[in-house]
Amino acid sequence: MTEAIIIDGKEFSSNLRNKIAEDVKAFKKERSIVPGLAVVLVGEDPASRIYVRKKEEMTTAVGMNSLSYRLDANASQQELLDLIGTLNHDPAVHGILVQLPLPKHIDTPTILEAIDPDKDVDGFHVVNAGRLAIGTPSLVPCTPAGCMMLLEHTLGSLKGKNALVIGRSTIVGRPMAQLLLAADCTVTIAHRHTKNLEELCQQADIVVAAVGIPHFVKASWLKPGAVVIDVGINRVPVEDETAKAAGKTRIVGDVDFVEAAKVASAITPVPGGVGPMTIACLLNNTVQAARNLTSAS
Repeated sequence: MTEAIIIDGKEFSSNLRNKIAEDVKAFKKERSIVPGLAVVLVGEDPASRIYVRKKEEMTTAVGMNSLSYRLDANASQQELLDLIGTLNHDPAVHGILVQLPLPKHIDTPTILEAIDPDKDVDGFHVVNAGRLAIGTPSLVPCTPAGCMMLLEHTLGSLKGKNALVIGRSTIVGRPMAQLLLAADCTVTIAHRHTKNLEELCQQADIVVAAVGIPHFVKASWLKPGAVVIDVGINRVPVEDETAKAAGKTRIVGDVDFVEAAKVASAITPVPGGVGPMTIACLLNNTVQAARNLTSAS
């Protein structure tokens, strides 16, 4: 059997960012406004700092204003809420992102619900979740939005496809299922405790794996010719014993990529598949939010 097409998220996201840059340029000319994305980081988590820096660099690269806010790890929940309140009322800010995870003394749902839904470019606010659920325009969580772009680019119309989403988080699994339903797929949501998971996989034309377990989905589970979107980002020890002893790790997905690529018709790699799409979709949401907010004013 022919090896699967590798769905290149790096190339797709690069093209998307180029399009966003053109949209930003047109938006500036049309309304004399520069879309602004405010990113709030609480504490000094190394992974979060790297991710925030990437977001800020890409925001600037597409011509938008990047507004950075840093709070000490010991900052109180009220300090963070006060900052969000200020950003909610700042007309130069069109998108607000609070980098997760937050320190343990801060209640994450309280913080996310404090963000103005129309500036919630992560798409996590309960209002945006509700809008998505009933099919009205909303700011969609970035990772599922990126997955949909890759699926539609690969398959064209998704109408009538059997889609299986493995994972039920409010960040990926549930919104992913809503988006697939909106695209006229027949959708099943499963998780690590689903008893007949292998059987469900074998019936699926589309498999989206977002369960957070390395190589959880086996090639033998897949229907020949299925399209596989691997959202997982898992760190595991490297295979080389010397490097393993030094504590070195590598990133793998939720799907056994090497074997699955022999069965699927198309598959995303990890890294280089879904990951690059997340920041690109964040930028896309910011432009959308800017258009919505300035149209309403």
